[in-house]
Amino acid sequence: MSILNCFGQPVGEEVPDWCPRPRPERVSLIGRFCSLEPLHVQRHAEALFEANRLDAQGALWTYLPYGPFENLPDYARWVEEVSHTEDPLFFAIVERAFGRATGVAAFSRIEPEHGRIEVGHLCYSPLLQNRPAGTEAMFLMMQHVFDELGYRRYEWKCDALNEPSRKAAQRLGFSFEGIFRQDRVVKGRNRDTAWYAVIDREWPALKAAYERWLSPDNFGADGVQKERLSLLTAPLLRQEIRYRSE
Repeated sequence: MSILNCFGQPVGEEVPDWCPRPRPERVSLIGRFCSLEPLHVQRHAEALFEANRLDAQGALWTYLPYGPFENLPDYARWVEEVSHTEDPLFFAIVERAFGRATGVAAFSRIEPEHGRIEVGHLCYSPLLQNRPAGTEAMFLMMQHVFDELGYRRYEWKCDALNEPSRKAAQRLGFSFEGIFRQDRVVKGRNRDTAWYAVIDREWPALKAAYERWLSPDNFGADGVQKERLSLLTAPLLRQEIRYRSE
């Protein structure tokens, strides 16, 4: 939406009483299926390394700028290094069913002055993939960003060739916004980057979709979902720019 200034030129709508938002801190986010804890080498490195080893082909690391890690000391050194950074701010995803860390996620490209933040560095071990805990972790982070920190925009970016990540973004309610061509060089290869985002005015409806999907009533005694999240979030995506596979 735009308005005209005194010169008849279109300008963006005003953001009343805007002020920079707080930076995310090292806090724990607690859910029913999982919790997110500030990444810590002693508490999480060994469990994560062992969980990641279940991916024998190392596919977890294809689109990440680091990894794979051949041994626990190498991985622990990486965890020790990134656990102290403020941006990205790393979290371990601890699934209640296993009682240990099975994945990693981070807030990154944090811009409090604009109310803009990105979720990234997602590394879900086979123990976390396609499980409710993995979805709940994304909900907990998004809820923290919008409800507790008051950000305006939450981004998801991935390699344009990373089809699973692109499908996950839309399942989670992120709208496709375009491709940044030749965005960066990762591990000696070109990366075109696909951009997705959720903005604050979309959040209430998206939050309701998550809460409906995460409800105990949506899961049978066997733990299988009754209603798919993708069906709940699809109507909320910006249709005019929705990504469609060829």
